[in-house]
Amino acid sequence: MSCFSDMNLADFWKESEYARNKYVEDFPSEELINSIEEELGYKLPTAFIALMKQQNGGIPQYTCFPTNSPTSWAEDHIQITGIMGIGRNRTCSLCGELGSQFMIDEWEYPQIGVVICNCPSAGHDLIMLDYRKCGNDGEPEVVHVDLEADYQITLLAKDFESFIKGLIHRSTFD
Repeated sequence: MSCFSDMNLADFWKESEYARNKYVEDFPSEELINSIEEELGYKLPTAFIALMKQQNGGIPQYTCFPTNSPTSWAEDHIQITGIMGIGRNRTCSLCGELGSQFMIDEWEYPQIGVVICNCPSAGHDLIMLDYRKCGNDGEPEVVHVDLEADYQITLLAKDFESFIKGLIHRSTFD
């Protein structure tokens, strides 16, 4: 079964000038994917690559993910502002100016994998692919890392596809 085969991705992304300027990269070539993986030191999940081949980064329509425990953001969920694309050209892309390595180096996030989503807290929490259990070439879990709670790591989903399918509209929590 291919990634997202039971999900309509046509309406997944929110259209905005901000997303185009900060997140959306050109569609990734195999050469670019390989060079980004080499730079990051991790193999990107097949589902992540599949989503980026639909649109390479941006702001999804659904930006919240339910949690079983409180975070510095909310009692019962986290929220993302965008998903980083595969590239180096946009500020918020995997290897962009405010990309994964920047967040790890500048904000001292744990070296457990790849930062893939920003959160509304402007750097005080984020979403990562966590490779601790699977190794650099395995299928990573998706976790929330909360700087405000001494870098507390909260498991969100067993894999990237499950994370994307679990995103819900923020109005659910209003």
